[in-house]
Amino acid sequence: MRKKNKVPVWGEIIAELLTQGVRIKGDITKRKGGAGPSEGCTLLVNEIPVNVPVDGSYAKQSSYVVKKINGIFFLFRGDIKLFSVGMVPRPKFYDYVTSDGIAYDKIALLHGKDCLATTVFQKCIYWNSDKRCKFCGIELSLNSKRTTAVKTPAQLAEVAGTAKETDGIGHVVMTTGCTGSLKHTIRHLCDCIYEIKAFSGLPVHVQIEPPNDPSLLNELKDAGLDTIGLHIESFDEEILAKMAPIKSEIGLKWYTKAWEVSVDLFGKNQVSSFLIVGLGETKRSIIKGAEYLAKLGVYPFVVPLRPIPGSLMENAKPPESSVMVELCQEVGSILHKYNLSSKQNKAGCVRCGACSALPEFEI
Repeated sequence: MRKKNKVPVWGEIIAELLTQGVRIKGDITKRKGGAGPSEGCTLLVNEIPVNVPVDGSYAKQSSYVVKKINGIFFLFRGDIKLFSVGMVPRPKFYDYVTSDGIAYDKIALLHGKDCLATTVFQKCIYWNSDKRCKFCGIELSLNSKRTTAVKTPAQLAEVAGTAKETDGIGHVVMTTGCTGSLKHTIRHLCDCIYEIKAFSGLPVHVQIEPPNDPSLLNELKDAGLDTIGLHIESFDEEILAKMAPIKSEIGLKWYTKAWEVSVDLFGKNQVSSFLIVGLGETKRSIIKGAEYLAKLGVYPFVVPLRPIPGSLMENAKPPESSVMVELCQEVGSILHKYNLSSKQNKAGCVRCGACSALPEFEI
């Protein structure tokens, strides 16, 4: 049996915060809607950014509470004061408007403490079909007019440059819904990458579905892309077919080819795949999948299910924190075995780390 690394205190606390959420006392900047960590606020726990849920029904019943006392934020468990926490403030760049008249915060948002994130195409062709990913909320913020359907290269370059100057943004994440033409999507993303890097010099991460034509990945590399996310979400075939039908249809063989090509292009530690815990999968599938990815040089970014208000899974509950701790221990050992580390990642969710306790379990 694989030897587990010692449970780090901060890792255990972060796992609890990510799965239980926190209750907020007072006026604190929160995010609502969209893909990714679509609701919550970012706490600095021992200076580690943690994007904690605050609006889900489970979070409203959390034993964890953040209170502001004499100008300082403290984390409580019930009535017990634990320690002070930092609070990532509302970014200054949110107050700006692009040269074509769009509010910056409709173009991109702050994730963690220094990551600029955007969904370039905010619509998905599977949104109104039975192939829609059950955990996704990509069109919710579009429907509530908190974002725009398509972000242009010029808009993203302008926002990235300003955000770097005003708020110390260190890297950029671009995600997208399925458009029906991956070739068109990738070529638009290439234009965005080129403009962002020319204007700001920031490292860029992109998350896309795996292309059946590997040469399209070369185009992303040529445009200057630094890291890539090709997210299978689950290695439990039955669960994947139920929760993300289109990813199940793509299949492991197709994903594997894209991962292999991407590692050749971008390097070890610069390719990642989300593994969502709490969809109904077995623990064994997470561990087995994490090792499969790590052996390829792909970072298995293990995250708890984040039920998004308004999504098909809004009433679901995240996994128990004890489950996340156990899995992070196991995967932390796997990362060590294959010499993978979030600290070596140049851009993206793995570098940001705010949605997972896994980085604290790296040996």
